[in-house]
Amino acid sequence: MSHSVLLKNLTVAEAKRVRRCDLLIENGKIMSLDGQSADVVYDCSKLTAFPGLFDMHVHLRDPGFTAKEDILTGCAAALAGGVTGLACMPNTKPTIDTPETVRYILNKAKDTGVDVHPVGCITKGMSGGEMSDFDALKEAGICAVSDDGRPVENAEMMRKALIEAARRDIPVISHCEDLAIINGGIIHRGVVSEELGVPGMDRASEDYITAREMLLASSADVPIHIAHVSTKGCVEMIRFAKQQGVKVTCETCPHYFLLTEEKVRSMDADYRMNPPLREETDRIAVLEGVLDGTIDCIVTDHAPHTPEEKKDFYRAPNGVIGMETSLAATLTLWHEGRMTLPQIAECMAVKPRQILGLPVPEIAEGAEADLCIADLNYAWTVDPEKLHSKARNAVFKGMTFTGKPVMTISGGEIRYKDEEYPFEIVK
Repeated sequence: MSHSVLLKNLTVAEAKRVRRCDLLIENGKIMSLDGQSADVVYDCSKLTAFPGLFDMHVHLRDPGFTAKEDILTGCAAALAGGVTGLACMPNTKPTIDTPETVRYILNKAKDTGVDVHPVGCITKGMSGGEMSDFDALKEAGICAVSDDGRPVENAEMMRKALIEAARRDIPVISHCEDLAIINGGIIHRGVVSEELGVPGMDRASEDYITAREMLLASSADVPIHIAHVSTKGCVEMIRFAKQQGVKVTCETCPHYFLLTEEKVRSMDADYRMNPPLREETDRIAVLEGVLDGTIDCIVTDHAPHTPEEKKDFYRAPNGVIGMETSLAATLTLWHEGRMTLPQIAECMAVKPRQILGLPVPEIAEGAEADLCIADLNYAWTVDPEKLHSKARNAVFKGMTFTGKPVMTISGGEIRYKDEEYPFEIVK
């Protein structure tokens, strides 16, 4: 941002407070919180700034599956959702189990305006056999390890991985799923799967491996992060484990606290993901987990697929996209009076970075400008054709939300502006 920009009458929502200020940005830095003039002045009396959001569970599909998404389009989708940093999962082709693949991702992402952090594989090729070289991966630039997309089936392998990762201060993210229990299931096992005659995924699959991971982490006294929590049982177990001092953190996605298995009655594969949409009791439990802090982070598990892949309900791969709708969906809870803006900043910008050991952007004089600027009262309808991802499998398609990121600033530059939004430019 070579010229100066003044964001006048801006509401700023951080993890500890909400305040009003006139934010002056010049040469990429926040120069003042009570600026008077600038080259461009925006009237931001209707706008709220959060620290740039961080999505710690994203599938960029690059390398290897770039028909679905690539690093450039994935980062464009991130910016449109107010996301200035993300962690990308390792189930690419090749998998992220060598320094060369880590460097490829970092190099391709360096000019996107998004702080991309690759997640390395726990096991080579995500095969569950030989452990990856954690030292080499960390030196190359990974932020965590995971075999996301599948579990590490062997408990002793997982126990060793937790210990070895902890020695190197590398977070471990677990995709909790017992494949034998899943046994070909494609939606939640319950009333809807029975009525449709579709093989179901029993919630015991997720609950069992979640319990296993926490037992292993507790035994070794090391951290574990549980991905995409979707069941009542998981929330209750994690809440109890935290009370017992287990070093466990976890995340969920907006679709797990807003939607249920009722969506798959349409036989539309855009509502199929793993773990699946579950029952109302699960939705309520996940929501309660978010509200009481049991669930640390709100992420998306952004998983792009081509429209052709998603055509056949039975054969389609699991996954939905969500970076451009995550803040809007979560703001539903603010509008309902259930969540405060500082809580949203904590779940979507602060905690994910803290878990991964990354610096949290400050909205303070002298800091680099890294902001998600949203109109909390702007009503819009999710149209997959207008999204920035290559994919169209948006789980909230057709839904109307109130609240939307309209400008994203990262590295001190305006990297995204909503073309349809009526910005009020004073000068």
